[in-house]
Amino acid sequence: MSHVLAAVAWPYANGPRHIGHVSGFGVPSDVFSRYMRMSGHDVLMVSGTDEHGTPIQVQADADGVTPRELADRYNRVIVEDLHGLGLSYDLFTRTTTGNHYAVVQELFSGLYDNGYIIAKTTLGAKSPSTGRTLPDRYIEGTCPICGYGSARGDQCDNCGNQLDPEQLINPRSKINGEVPEFVETEHFFLDLPAFAEALGKWLDARDGWRPNVLKFSRNLLEDLQPRAITRDLEWGVPIPLEGWRDRSDKRIYVWFDAVIGYLSASIEWARRSGDPEAWRRWWQDGDARGYYFMGKDNIVFHSVIWPSLLLGYSGAGDKGGEPGSLGALNLPTEVVSSEYLTMEGRKFSSSRKVVIYVRDFLERYDADALRYFIAAAGPESNDTDFTWAEFVRRNNDELVAGWGNLVNRSISMAAKNFGAVPPAAEPTAEDEALLAAIRAGFTSVGELIGKHRQKAAIGEAMRLVAEANKYLSDQAPWKLKDEATKPRMGTILATALQAISDLNTLLTPFLPHSAQKVHELLGGAGVHAPMPSIVEVDDLDGGPGYPVLTGDYTVGARWESVPLAAGTPLAAPKPVFRKLDPSVIEEELERLGS
Repeated sequence: MSHVLAAVAWPYANGPRHIGHVSGFGVPSDVFSRYMRMSGHDVLMVSGTDEHGTPIQVQADADGVTPRELADRYNRVIVEDLHGLGLSYDLFTRTTTGNHYAVVQELFSGLYDNGYIIAKTTLGAKSPSTGRTLPDRYIEGTCPICGYGSARGDQCDNCGNQLDPEQLINPRSKINGEVPEFVETEHFFLDLPAFAEALGKWLDARDGWRPNVLKFSRNLLEDLQPRAITRDLEWGVPIPLEGWRDRSDKRIYVWFDAVIGYLSASIEWARRSGDPEAWRRWWQDGDARGYYFMGKDNIVFHSVIWPSLLLGYSGAGDKGGEPGSLGALNLPTEVVSSEYLTMEGRKFSSSRKVVIYVRDFLERYDADALRYFIAAAGPESNDTDFTWAEFVRRNNDELVAGWGNLVNRSISMAAKNFGAVPPAAEPTAEDEALLAAIRAGFTSVGELIGKHRQKAAIGEAMRLVAEANKYLSDQAPWKLKDEATKPRMGTILATALQAISDLNTLLTPFLPHSAQKVHELLGGAGVHAPMPSIVEVDDLDGGPGYPVLTGDYTVGARWESVPLAAGTPLAAPKPVFRKLDPSVIEEELERLGS
């Protein structure tokens, strides 16, 4: 057993999340975490809502509420949506807690003491009409490096280079189109060039990463520049230095505080567990592993910036230094980045209504239907298009007619003819071959999930489902109803039910809601696939309360074949999955205005 950290990208709390968001950070991290727990590893899956930065302030002003009120609203919406998907967080929290502020300020102080944070006078963008600082991401212009016309003030999505807003050609505000004013202001910068050598050695030692992530990350090291980590802001974590701590106009910027959330959430989880030091097993043990899940627009923060913060705090950059009071901290084992999901051939866009929010999806369709689509057809290693026609096809042809049909007809026949799991008398070579093939799936499917090849993993599991369906059709137990052949009928059905039990375990990380149902249809009791709970908690350091996602995941199925006991009572099953009428395709396209 080893300690496995599943560090999941923090959704920004300025609106509800759509299915494109959860296809990148949500479902892949949960599939991996569930599999690792079932395999006996001690998993800590953490995240929360990212709640600072000027975009929150700008939207709060537009809505006539405070930033905290806006963050409260969307924190709860996002918590409920992720709960509905069954994402098994040990702690899903938020960045506006006293605990998070303290951990962010500790890392800032440790980096500052080790010489990796430097003060510089720079140009800051302000809105001429409001006098407010404009966030980098709210300034657009032409990239000075590649000429892309819609580069953001922090990064060009076309060439991937980091930028500062004043470098843009013809910069303009995305809020109201005005040309920003650039004024001198003093800020603190992370000395990223001081980590180039250490980052290079670390990246060179990475094994098994997705090639696009590794190549992109190595390319970034060629031109690292110091990066501002404070902003002229009212909304964010205060700067923990004398003369700065009490200023209302300067704050630590959101990109710095959000990545520290992985550590602060782990520490909050430990404090809530009754063992405040428990987080160290995932962050300091030599054999602990840390996997970070996000969309590809987040790679730079996880493969360059966050490792730099960890190196600097631990005293491991060019300038040396001593670890801060938390001690030396582990670097990521792997950065698991997904590509983009589009919708009906277009980019997701809330403003243009090219979107379906998780909440709306779950009101109309089953969570496992979406989880299945993301696992089987999601943007794992290349951009993927979500279409309603393909969603309905996969639901009806693969989940309902493939897996659901196998479950339904096997249990129905056994319940009708035996009322229980029948005994297997004298199994044939065909019976044994099917069960052996499916047992081998515990190795093949598990290895693929462990290597973050979930598309191939669920494909292998569904191939085995097809084998079981073929076995049942070839053996035709419904023809063996007389006294002489009924024992053979019982053996076939016992074999099919054992196959279903094993296949259900293989599919549990992907389809936990239906896996629990299948477990119960097979006469199983207790929790097979543990689910998260929404718990209202008090801030540990005296702030306002808030909802968290958490759960007890020590219960449930293990990643192994468990013999089904002959004689276990069976009842006529209800369908596990809902067949969708093809008319929903037109209905959904109408909602999109397509």
